[in-house]
Amino acid sequence: MTGIGFSKSVKYLLFFLLILICACKTTSTPKPRGYFRIDFPEKQYQKFQSDCKFSFEVPVYAKVEKSELRTAEPCWYNVKFKGYGATLHLTYKSLENSNVAQYSEDVRRIVYKHIVKADDIIESIIYDPESEVYGFVYDIKGNAASSLNFYITDSISGFLNGSLYFNVEPNVDSLGPSIDFFRKDIIHLINSFEWE
Repeated sequence: MTGIGFSKSVKYLLFFLLILICACKTTSTPKPRGYFRIDFPEKQYQKFQSDCKFSFEVPVYAKVEKSELRTAEPCWYNVKFKGYGATLHLTYKSLENSNVAQYSEDVRRIVYKHIVKADDIIESIIYDPESEVYGFVYDIKGNAASSLNFYITDSISGFLNGSLYFNVEPNVDSLGPSIDFFRKDIIHLINSFEWE
């Protein structure tokens, strides 16, 4: 009985094809999550004159509106960055019959409620005796609801608190560029702030 025999060269050819087929198996590698590129406008500022006792400069791509909260006081404003889902909430308090230490401690307490989700909270002092603007900026790192908070006061008549919020779920990876961009606008607002 004779079996079907293959010549040595055919055996080598079949062996080579088998190795080639096994080696050509494609494997998929997971790709990192990507985020949309955000094109930011050129920085230009205009003066905002409030109905209250202060003024400041805001970017031309932002709109200042009165706060729509039911509990809002007359000098509460929202600086809305349309198209970016970001809002800087500003609340003003008169210090005529109040204690500046109490308001500043209230802001600090609210900021440190974010510590549950924050990786770090960095405090920076605001000290401008020429403009009578004093206070703190709180950079809240991580996936906290608010990424930046500040307060400024003249220690005598007025106290302004600001909080930056985005209308999306907090994710520092995707919001990082926007936070950095709007932080510069907020620092400009603080530096251009004037009591009247």
